[in-house]
Amino acid sequence: MKILAFDPGLERIGYGCVRREGSRLSPVAYGLIETPKIGLPDRLLILHEQVLSLIDELAPDELATERLLFSVNKKTAMDVAKALGVILLAGSRSGLRWTDYTPPEIKQAVVGNGAADKRQMEFMVTKLLSLSEAPKPDDVADALGIAICHSMRSRVSIPNPSR
Repeated sequence: MKILAFDPGLERIGYGCVRREGSRLSPVAYGLIETPKIGLPDRLLILHEQVLSLIDELAPDELATERLLFSVNKKTAMDVAKALGVILLAGSRSGLRWTDYTPPEIKQAVVGNGAADKRQMEFMVTKLLSLSEAPKPDDVADALGIAICHSMRSRVSIPNPSR
């Protein structure tokens, strides 16, 4: 199974794709989508096109994202929610099943501690995927963590009562 995960944002969107074969995880691709500082509709169009391109190129089986939590800056939160909507639209048009996880769920699955810090997450993502170095920037490491979380959670088929 191939999982494509996104750490939603507007200016910088981390993505990571991992393959799970039995209990083995391997990285397929990871990186950063950056949108220029232009009007929001044009940024969203660029994001949509790049997400569709990744889906076409990587042919994932499932899509996972981090669940958005309201932040202090409501305008930024709304723009990130719009970007997430564009990601979900691309996934839906491609027939991908989607799951989202809270930051503590991701940290618990990857590190074993729902309150893990960024360094611990980067260390475990690097170790679990046998990478030579930690993925940078944080958005990319976070996206890979989301993909790892989904690969682990989907194996045990934990029901999500909110769906």
